[in-house]
Amino acid sequence: MKAEIALLKGDGIGPEIVDSTVAVLEKTAQIYGHEFVFKPYLIGGCAIDATGQPLPEETVNGCLASDCVLLGAVGGPKWDGLAGDKRPEKALLGIRAALGLYTNLRPAKLYPALRAASPLKDEIVEGGFDIMIVRELTGGIYFGERGFREGRYGREAFDTEAYSVTEIERIGRVAFNTAMKRSRRVCSVDKANVLETSRLWRQTMHRLAEEFPDVAYTDMFVDNAAMQLVRDPRQFDVIVTSNMFGDILSDEASQITGSIGMLPSASLGDGTRGMYEPIHGSAPDIAGQNKADPIAAVLSGAMMLRYSLGLAEEADRIERAVDDVLNAGFRTADIMGSKQGSPLTCTEMTERILEAL
Repeated sequence: MKAEIALLKGDGIGPEIVDSTVAVLEKTAQIYGHEFVFKPYLIGGCAIDATGQPLPEETVNGCLASDCVLLGAVGGPKWDGLAGDKRPEKALLGIRAALGLYTNLRPAKLYPALRAASPLKDEIVEGGFDIMIVRELTGGIYFGERGFREGRYGREAFDTEAYSVTEIERIGRVAFNTAMKRSRRVCSVDKANVLETSRLWRQTMHRLAEEFPDVAYTDMFVDNAAMQLVRDPRQFDVIVTSNMFGDILSDEASQITGSIGMLPSASLGDGTRGMYEPIHGSAPDIAGQNKADPIAAVLSGAMMLRYSLGLAEEADRIERAVDDVLNAGFRTADIMGSKQGSPLTCTEMTERILEAL
C-alpha cells in the first residue's frame, strides 16, 4: 500500500512526538512492504509566527489532498495574549470543520503494567479497564453563536449550544457500531434534566437504540458520569456524548489511566480520511528537552493505520510493541510513578518500541 500522510507537528513537544511516530510508521511500512509518504504543514503557533494565521490555506489544502493526517499539539504561553480567533487552538476547530470530522474516538485504557500509576485504589482498577469515549466534534457550544451584550448586571458574555437530530444520529450510530465490535454496551451522557439540547439528544438516542437490540443501552447525567468514572470505571464500555461534555470526561478518563501522555485519539468523518493526535497538550515546560512521552502519538499512528488505511494487523503490531515495552519495565518520566531507576528520554522510548516491533 502507498499512502500520503499529512504531518502537522505543531508546537511544544509536537515535533518530537510526531518524529517518533513517523519512525515507528516507517519501520512498520518496511516490515509489511508499504510506502508512506509524509508531507509536513504548519499549524498553530508556528503557523502564526510564519504566516500570521493559525491555520494557513496551504495546510487545509494539503490535508484535503492526503489520505490521513497526523497531528502533534498546538499552543503555548507565547501566543496566550492573542485574540480568540487568532489563537493556535482555533486551528483545531478549523481543521476539523474543513475535513468534516464530526467524531472523536478517545480510548482510555489502563495497562496492567501501569496499574500503580493510576490514582484510583487497587480494588477499583483490579483487572484494568478499557473505555472508548465517542465525542461529537463539530457541533454544540464550541460552534454556537457567541458574543457580548448588555445584561441584567452590565456587560456579559454568552455562548449558545445547538444540536440537530442529524448531528445526534450520526454520532450515535458511530457509538453503537463501535460497541458492536467491543462489549456491546453504550452509555449516553447528557444533562437532560436541565438542557433542551440534552433532551433532544436523549430522545434521539433512545430511538436509535431500537435499531441495535444487541447493544445494552443506558443514559447518565454528566455530573453522575464524572463521579462514576472514578468510582467504578469498569462499568463503562462505550460512552457517547456531546462536544463539551466529551472534552471534559475524556480528560478525566485519561487521568485515571495513570498518564495523559499515554492516550491517543482519532477524529473521523464519513470517509476514510481522519486526523489522529494524542490527547495531551503541547507541554511547553518540557519542549525541546527530549523528555516527552511518545506513546500517545505512536498509538495515534496505530489508530490511523486501523481506521483510515485498513491495516489492522499492522496496528495490532504497534500496539503489542508498546505493551511489550511497558511490560519490560521501560518508562518515561510521566509514568515512572514510584518505580526505581532513571526514566527514558523520548528518543530512548522510541528506540525501545522500534526494537519491539
